[in-house]
Amino acid sequence: MYQHFDYKSKTLHCDGVSLETLATEVGTPFYAYSLSSILDRASAYVNGLKPIGGKVCYSVKANSNLTILKELFAIGCGADIVSGGELYRVLLAGGDDVPIIFSGVGKTKEEIDAAIDARVTCFNIESVDELDLIASRASLRNAVAPIAIRVNPNIDAKTHPYISTGLYDNKFGVPAKETLQLYKRAKDIPSIKVSGLACHIGSQLTTAQPFAESWNFLLETVRQLGEMAISIDHLDIGGGLGINYGDGKPCQLSIAEFCDNVCNATKSLANQDITVMCEPGRSIVGEAGTLVTKVIRTKLNGSKHFTVVDGAMNDLIRPSLYQSHHPILPVREKDNEQIPTDVVGPICESGDFFAKDRKLAKAEAGDLLALMAAGAYGASMASRYNSRPIVAEVLCKDSVWKQIRKRESYRDLVALESF
Repeated sequence: MYQHFDYKSKTLHCDGVSLETLATEVGTPFYAYSLSSILDRASAYVNGLKPIGGKVCYSVKANSNLTILKELFAIGCGADIVSGGELYRVLLAGGDDVPIIFSGVGKTKEEIDAAIDARVTCFNIESVDELDLIASRASLRNAVAPIAIRVNPNIDAKTHPYISTGLYDNKFGVPAKETLQLYKRAKDIPSIKVSGLACHIGSQLTTAQPFAESWNFLLETVRQLGEMAISIDHLDIGGGLGINYGDGKPCQLSIAEFCDNVCNATKSLANQDITVMCEPGRSIVGEAGTLVTKVIRTKLNGSKHFTVVDGAMNDLIRPSLYQSHHPILPVREKDNEQIPTDVVGPICESGDFFAKDRKLAKAEAGDLLALMAAGAYGASMASRYNSRPIVAEVLCKDSVWKQIRKRESYRDLVALESF
């Protein structure tokens, strides 16, 4: 069972709140998050990096709800963003005075202008063209833009190919062999301040080896920059620590162990006044959330059994997109026979599924199921496909809950359209 989720009187609770009660109050499907779990994990990073003065910049794309952002900023987290919309969210949530790292390969001039005006801590540069564009936009605004070059070290993170970011086959970063030359170019541009060095090799990393390879590469690059008389004030080591999705491949590193490894690997940087920055996302919010969905009906196609629920791939796309595993628990425990079933949604796609041939207690119409470890890349990747409204989100702590996103109405679906 995940932290702050447990059964009381045979009913699954999130941070002391009955998911059955929430279903009655806000309807299904909905996301529920444990704030205690989120803050525990974020604090583990913040405190774990304190020995080296490290900074935590939460990866906003994992879960961008404004209330969650505000709570994370309050305990000392900054933000890692990848779009103008995420910048807007961060500023609206009170993040105007926290460290903000702007990553991503496709920053537009409008996004760059907004980030310069907001005085973001650093732009992570991912191409020569991007460096030149940021330099020109900063010059037009009589500003100096702080930059780090995101180096692509061609390290295989051994993760799903869609979330691998450190190989030359991936779109991210500047090839290692071109990095030093780009730094030479950047340091001579008046509207650019060389501030850092960045790297992120992928998400859902569950062992220490890929991290160690990446950090060793970065430390060697810092040494080479020093030989070129190019100084930096921070080293951005990316995020990527995985979580337990209940698929038999649990993360072998705890957050505390990860932070200890970071501190041991980078302690030499303290003498050079270089701050280590880390960008966790999934490992802060992933295990803290669940998508609760109601069974509409069950059906047989020949000998094939299906459990049809009101949640769908537009609400949680990870199983369809990544073939990912999410544990599925009954909200109310029953002693029903366990059978293999496909848990599927109402969307008109065969790819609309949450599980295939999963052995679960036989469900009936009206039963509630909880898809666990859904706090990251769940609500933030939701869509309105099949004209399905975005679902409600609820935050729980110490047996108290509040709705942090209302369920959309059909009117909301068409509010920006005209004919």
